[in-house]
Amino acid sequence: MAIVKPFRAVRPSRDKIALVSSKSYEIYTPEMLNAKLAFNPYTFLHVINPGYKYHKQDISEELRFKLVHNRYLEFKEDEIFTQDKVPGFYIYQKITSTNSFCGIITATSVEDYNNNVIKKHEGTLKKRELLFENYLKNTGFNAEPVLLTYPDNDIIASIIKKYKQQRAEYEFSTTDKDSHSLWVVNNKEDVELIINAFKEIDTLYIADGHHRSTSSCLLAQNLAKENPNHTGNEDYNFFMSYLLPESELSIYEFNRFIKDLNGLTPDTLLIELDTFFRIEKRGQELYKPKEKHHFSMYLDGEFYALYLRKSFYKFTDSLSRLDAQILYTTVLKPILGIKDIRNASKIVYSQDKSDSLELKTKVDSGEFKVSFGMLPTTIEELKEIVDTNLLMPPKTTYIEPKLRSGLTIYEF
Repeated sequence: MAIVKPFRAVRPSRDKIALVSSKSYEIYTPEMLNAKLAFNPYTFLHVINPGYKYHKQDISEELRFKLVHNRYLEFKEDEIFTQDKVPGFYIYQKITSTNSFCGIITATSVEDYNNNVIKKHEGTLKKRELLFENYLKNTGFNAEPVLLTYPDNDIIASIIKKYKQQRAEYEFSTTDKDSHSLWVVNNKEDVELIINAFKEIDTLYIADGHHRSTSSCLLAQNLAKENPNHTGNEDYNFFMSYLLPESELSIYEFNRFIKDLNGLTPDTLLIELDTFFRIEKRGQELYKPKEKHHFSMYLDGEFYALYLRKSFYKFTDSLSRLDAQILYTTVLKPILGIKDIRNASKIVYSQDKSDSLELKTKVDSGEFKVSFGMLPTTIEELKEIVDTNLLMPPKTTYIEPKLRSGLTIYEF
């Protein structure tokens, strides 16, 4: 049984939404960030990059978080942000040139996360967990929802369809030619229908936002200890999430780029690979795998197709059948010497959606010695691994939609 809770979002006024909401802070280069801050006084980036006001970017973590809180208060004082008077859910639709996504922004339960109703597919780094927990505690808000997915549900779909036939509270486009719409659901009957529909769903899966989820749980634990009157219903016991049906989730693969061959020459690397793979040289032909357990490799100016020799590789569980895990256990660790793929400096990841020629161009530039590509992970693979209490290797999935910051804000 999944718990969802309506909440009173803090959000921009209708006339300023296109100016306020932003992509995730980490997306912007320093040049792009400075341009946004210089020419748009309403962008949410002013809140999360508060040092710009004082022409000072290099400030301590604690001071930065306090300034974020102060800039947020200024946006509320100037009525750029106002808080809804009635708790509700928020139907949000994003349409890109290739996909359409539509789901519900809700408050989801820390208890569900702790009880494995909300399940993760990746591990998290303790340092990042503590950093974001400290951020949440000092700022008092969350402006970017965790992306969760659930099995398609007819009742939820019918409610979404009903509201999409009405005029949206927000309708705006962004410079990347994406269109965004948001509908407010605060009718008591519809709110109860949504709550009860999710009660019938056994599991929610984290698609994106593992550190945000874990950090929210850490915050809830710490605030509960500090609150002698803790009941479990306080706002800090929930975190903001965007719930999207599985059928609308888009999953792409990450390519792997390796900086050295671990002392091997290109020829000896091919010989080492021959144990686990049947190898076909494709020359300058851009090869992209069409089946599971097939891989593309670009090495020394040429493409290769690698086909797993199943007689030499044994499938023992759902994780062992995952292509990212196969590449790690047969190539990255034993041959190229990459044991800790989360922290190793010699491996770099890039999502394949950005440029299908990256496998070639980054190696030809001399920055890397070899690159590998594979098919995307499917939602069925993700769920099977999660449901057997296993975790995927890092950078196995690049999942869309990517959500905007400052569209709806959750206070606690």
